[in-house]
Amino acid sequence: MKEKNKSPFEQKFYLPAEWEKHDATWVGWPHNKSDWPGKFEPIPWVYTEIVKKISISEKVRIIVENKSHALSIKRLLKAAHVDLYNIEVHILKTNRGWTRDSGPVFVKSNDEIALVHFRFNAWANYSNYKADEKLPDYIAEKFGLRKFLAVHKNKHVVLEGGSIDTNGRGTLITTEECLLDKHVQVRNEGFTKKDYEHIFNKYLGITNTLWLGKGIVGDDTHGHVDDLCRFVNHNTVVIVSEKNERDENYKLLKENKERLNDMRLEGGSKLNVVELPMPGPIKFRGMRLPASYANFYIANAAVLVPTFNDENDRYALGILSELITDRHVIGIHAVDLVWGLGTLHCLTHEQPAL
Repeated sequence: MKEKNKSPFEQKFYLPAEWEKHDATWVGWPHNKSDWPGKFEPIPWVYTEIVKKISISEKVRIIVENKSHALSIKRLLKAAHVDLYNIEVHILKTNRGWTRDSGPVFVKSNDEIALVHFRFNAWANYSNYKADEKLPDYIAEKFGLRKFLAVHKNKHVVLEGGSIDTNGRGTLITTEECLLDKHVQVRNEGFTKKDYEHIFNKYLGITNTLWLGKGIVGDDTHGHVDDLCRFVNHNTVVIVSEKNERDENYKLLKENKERLNDMRLEGGSKLNVVELPMPGPIKFRGMRLPASYANFYIANAAVLVPTFNDENDRYALGILSELITDRHVIGIHAVDLVWGLGTLHCLTHEQPAL
């Protein structure tokens, strides 16, 4: 079989874990004020703090709208004493800045970084996403990366980065609510678990898929796993847990924890499951927001964790500090950020290094 006709899996590409070394982190600088209606003013300063922490140990590739947008961002970064040495600015029109989902899924082999281009359709929930769709092509062309178009049953497969998480050794975790719901925010109509497991194997090198049930209440994406359950090392996941039986998250989180207790890793060993607390409910203008400590981002030298002025902030930071000991665990104030219906993991996207 000719090399160009082989799948990424057949060419020994795999989906790396987030803690593997990054070449850079992609961030789409906020510009769409409708994502944070009435609360946009503090958001660029939150991004500034995020970029400051990440750029200490890796490049941060910032997507901006135009040259004037780039100049205003540099002024913010300089005001916050961010070293611009590790900052790259890329001018590309976008609809929103949630690069976790609009960006490509990077895969690696022993000697190459490539990308898998899944289709982005704004979580099957919004109509303005045509500019965001262009990000994978831009990255492939800009950095000369090989691109694999994810196709199944003659369809360009829809998949967002926030809907999956991996241990880098062949196990992937996702949710039925996001990928299999037949009525709400349907990504790929008619696809079954077997379809997705075939796609994950062919394009991402996944040999073991773990299916959870529903995501947290208030999640605009309808069940992304990165607000629910995350790998922190090859055999350990953290899952958010709610102790208040009257809270609407209580039953669904308990059911997911019970599922995890029966799950196995790619080699058959038992999964190590650690509970993370949930912050108290955050509501704004009548909406419950998807506040979750699971939406952390693992950069080269730090783990950035959303915090919510909540008594459980310190417990969540402490648990993650005990589990991830090779880099600093740092809280980032996210009370304003979560009004955009996402936090740290949603707005960052790692580009792995060889």
